[in-house]
Amino acid sequence: MSFITDHCARIDAQLDRLQLSNAALTHPSSTSGLLTTLSQEEQDQEQEQPQHHHISLPPRLSALQTALRTLSAPVSDRRASLATPSTIRAALAAVAPHPSPASQPQHTQTQADAERELEWLLVSKATTQVYGLALQGVLDSTVALADDVWYWDEVVGSRRWTALWAVQSAPGRVWEWGCGVWEDARRRSEGFTFAAAGREAQEGVAEQWGRFYGVVRTVVRERRVVGLREGALGPVVKVRGEVRRKQAALRRLRVRNANALGVLLGEGLANESAHGDGLATPREDGQQRWKRSVARNVALVEAVLLKVNDAETPVEKFDAAIAEITEDDPLLDGETYDEAGNAGEQTVSPQAVAERLNRILAFAFTQYQESSRLAVKEHGRPSRLVRFWLPVTVGILSSSTVLRILTNRRAEIVQWIQDLGTTTIDFWRNWVVEPTRQLIKTIRHDEGSEVSIMSKRSLEGDRDSLERMVVDFAIDNPSNASATGSTARLTDTEIVDLRLRVREGDLTPVLKAYEKDLASPLMGTVRGNLIRALLIQIQKTKVDVEVAIGGIDNLLKSQELVFGFIGLTPGILISYFLGSWLRASLTQKRGARAARRQGKMLRQLRNIDRILTTSHPTEFGELYYKDQGLLLCEAHVLRQAAGRVMPAVVFREFCEDVEEVCDVRSGVERQRRGVERIRWAYGRYL
Repeated sequence: MSFITDHCARIDAQLDRLQLSNAALTHPSSTSGLLTTLSQEEQDQEQEQPQHHHISLPPRLSALQTALRTLSAPVSDRRASLATPSTIRAALAAVAPHPSPASQPQHTQTQADAERELEWLLVSKATTQVYGLALQGVLDSTVALADDVWYWDEVVGSRRWTALWAVQSAPGRVWEWGCGVWEDARRRSEGFTFAAAGREAQEGVAEQWGRFYGVVRTVVRERRVVGLREGALGPVVKVRGEVRRKQAALRRLRVRNANALGVLLGEGLANESAHGDGLATPREDGQQRWKRSVARNVALVEAVLLKVNDAETPVEKFDAAIAEITEDDPLLDGETYDEAGNAGEQTVSPQAVAERLNRILAFAFTQYQESSRLAVKEHGRPSRLVRFWLPVTVGILSSSTVLRILTNRRAEIVQWIQDLGTTTIDFWRNWVVEPTRQLIKTIRHDEGSEVSIMSKRSLEGDRDSLERMVVDFAIDNPSNASATGSTARLTDTEIVDLRLRVREGDLTPVLKAYEKDLASPLMGTVRGNLIRALLIQIQKTKVDVEVAIGGIDNLLKSQELVFGFIGLTPGILISYFLGSWLRASLTQKRGARAARRQGKMLRQLRNIDRILTTSHPTEFGELYYKDQGLLLCEAHVLRQAAGRVMPAVVFREFCEDVEEVCDVRSGVERQRRGVERIRWAYGRYL
């Protein structure tokens, strides 16, 4: 719901309470008032027909009640909106003057009073809806004008945007220049037309056209001189001057609409329902008071809609002009009596109010919308055709070339698409799915997924082979294996001890023989054990390498899970960043949009604070109507933006605070304190 629907719902509820209060004052013993009395009288008249147990209201009362239901929106519905003009007209048709009593059965006095009260309630609810439509129309127009002013601010603030606007508006300026040349040439040629040239062909077509073209050349030459003088400062300066003139016109129109909005709020039903006794006065004179208030509001709405776009009425004199029109309105002359002809009551008839409402819906609204549309068309943001004619023209001219390229390279394009799809599928399968499966197997400690760089039995076999080679060498050369250098055969104890030393990496028997043979390498090679010792050392080196590799293998096995995650990380990261980029491209970066909304809310709050700070209050400490209208426009935009950012509970409290800020009767000081409270209470959303 917006401010307008909130105001209308409040007024509608107060009208219902006022009607119930009047009914209670008239019939204290009955909660249904006139309708209950009417039903009792009908029961007395129908006692002679006991077979009819169902009591129905007269057709006219039923029609009025049906029309009332169409204009009564449920207050609990947060999405309730205003009734359409066609719905209001259809409901007001029930208030049309009914046939004279001479052609119908005589009505009872109670029935006539009930009809009159229902008619007044119906026109009051219709007035509320029309009042809401007027507020909504002026508010939407003012907000749209602010958007157009902001657009021109962007154009003026950048040379690039100014140059772009010059290109966009070039066809229009050329057309206007050509039309001006044509009209000036026609005026100077004393009514020259193509038809006149055809009729005077016997006098010489060449002379006629020559004279006309001479006039055209003269006009073009004069306009060129004027253009050179105007363009002395450059084309950008000229375009900016044109844009600033549009800005000034839009700002004046926005101020006029804001002033009209303030008048409707300050003098209309919204003010009377929110402050003082207003419409909710349940005293004896309250019935006449709310009727006069309704009639006065109808005249006010019509006067505002007719005067808001009147350029001849200055903004400073707008309030006085509206007051003069409403005071002289025949609807408020105080001498119009109701249909019953009661001379003691000075009130207007519901039929007169309904007729005025129909006139507002048929003419005043249409005139206001048409005048606003023409003003925005002349000074507002250019249409899409003006803004996008250049890219559309380029696209149309190059469409044949693009289609030809696409047709000639159709097979290649199809192949590119297929390759892209295949690459995407293979990447997903080989770099995401398979590493994930291997990681799951590693977590389950599956032997088939173990990381290893050597076979399990390789080290044991090479070590046993080295042990046998050293033992055989020691048995063949016992002098090198014995600590005393004895050539006696090795005992079993010495062989077992030698095996243990070999397992620990001790190759002393082999190294001793190797050292002896190195003293005479040639003889050691031919007669000695040099080659055998070298081969044993090569086997020892192989075993050492396998031991080192085994250590690395054990390290890899201990970090198997880490390597599994490392293998999965590239595919996951690439998929994540690619998905994030696609999601950001498709959703237009939700975070950026939320930031823009918050920035917009902050700017609107700044505008509200600026209005309250720079305005000059009246002697009662209240804002003038113009500032009231501007304040409501900024608060309306702020509330709409907050509804997209804040949670429902917070937004409901925020609406209460914003409504307090818009309450001009509370005074400027309280409004400023309300702005400060919004700033610190809802700072996280701003």
